[in-house]
Amino acid sequence: MTNETANPPIDVPQAAARPKQRPLDYVVRFQSLLGLILVIVGGIAFSPRRHGHILFLQPDNIANIVRSISETGILALGMTFVIIAAGIDLSVGAVLGLSSVLTAALLINASWGLWTTLPLVLACATLFGLIQGAISTRLHVQAFIVTLAGLQAARGLALIASGNQFININYGSGPGNAPPAFAVLGERLFDNTFPVATLVFLVLAVIATFFLNHTRYGRYVFAVGGNERAARLSGIPVEWIKISVYGITGLCSGVAGIVHAGQFAFGSPTDGTGYELNAIAAVVIGGTDLFGGEGTMVGTIAGAVMLGALANVLQLNDVSAAMQLLATGAIIVAAAALQTFVGRRDGRSR
Repeated sequence: MTNETANPPIDVPQAAARPKQRPLDYVVRFQSLLGLILVIVGGIAFSPRRHGHILFLQPDNIANIVRSISETGILALGMTFVIIAAGIDLSVGAVLGLSSVLTAALLINASWGLWTTLPLVLACATLFGLIQGAISTRLHVQAFIVTLAGLQAARGLALIASGNQFININYGSGPGNAPPAFAVLGERLFDNTFPVATLVFLVLAVIATFFLNHTRYGRYVFAVGGNERAARLSGIPVEWIKISVYGITGLCSGVAGIVHAGQFAFGSPTDGTGYELNAIAAVVIGGTDLFGGEGTMVGTIAGAVMLGALANVLQLNDVSAAMQLLATGAIIVAAAALQTFVGRRDGRSR
C-alpha cells in the first residue's frame, strides 16, 4: 500500500480555511465612506437652488465645509491613536482653547515672535497630554476620569492665562501686534477657494496615516489596544506606547489651537468647547473600535468630512441647531451599535 493510499490528502474547505466576509462586515469596514456618499447624495438632492445652481456643490460652500472640519479633523487624528490603543481623551477641546489663548497671549501681550511662540505652545500642549497619559498609566486611573479632570484643568489654565477675557490678535510691527505672517492661517489658496487650515489638516492626515500604517510604532499601538497582556509578553513597551498616544493628542490639540487662533484672530478660554465630542464622533463613525485594536486613519478622515457635510446640509435647509445635534447623536449611536453587533456575532464582545 502506498503512502498516498494510507494517508490520503485532507481537503480543507475553503470556507473553513478563510472566513467568509459577510455583507454586514463590509458595511462596518467602510461605514464612514458609505455614510459620506449618502450624505453627499442627500446634500445634492435636498440642497436649495439659486439661479439654477445647487448651493451644496458651489465652490464657496465646499470651502466652508472643509474649513469647518479642519480643527476637529486635526483633533480626530490624534484621537484615533488613543482609541486604537484602548484609551480616550476628553480634554482635547479644552487644550485647543488653552493653546489658542497661549498663542494670542504670547504674540500680543508678550510680543514674542512666531519661531518662539509656536514651538512653546506645541511643547506645552504635548506635555499636557503626556502628563495625563502618565497619570492614567502609572497610577492605573481610568483615562476617562483623568482626561475629564484634564479638561477642567486646561480650562482653568486658559482662564488664568487670558485673564478671563478674549485676546484679539492684531497684525503689524511693534509691541502689541502679531507678525503678519501668522494671518496666513485664515486665508484661502487657489483663487480664494481652499483654506490654508484645511491644508494643515491634510498634511497632518498624511503624516498620521503613514505612522499608523507603515511604522513599528503604529503596529505597537494596534497590538497594545488589541491585547495589552500579549503585547507586554511580546516585549512591546506597553507603558511608553500608552503614554505617548496622549502626547500625540496633546500635540494635535496644540496644532488645532494655533490654527484656531490664526483663523479667527483671537484666543478665548472657551474656545474648543464640545470639540472633543465631534472628534470622538468622527473616529467612531470612521470605524475605529471603541475597545481598541482596530481602526483606520482614512476612516477617521471620512468620518470628519461626513459630519461636516451633514451639518452643512442641515444648515442650508434651515434645520435648527437642536435637530442637528440630534441627527449627529443618532448617527454616532448607530455606528457604535453596528460595531457592537458585528463584534458579538463574531465572538469579539468584551
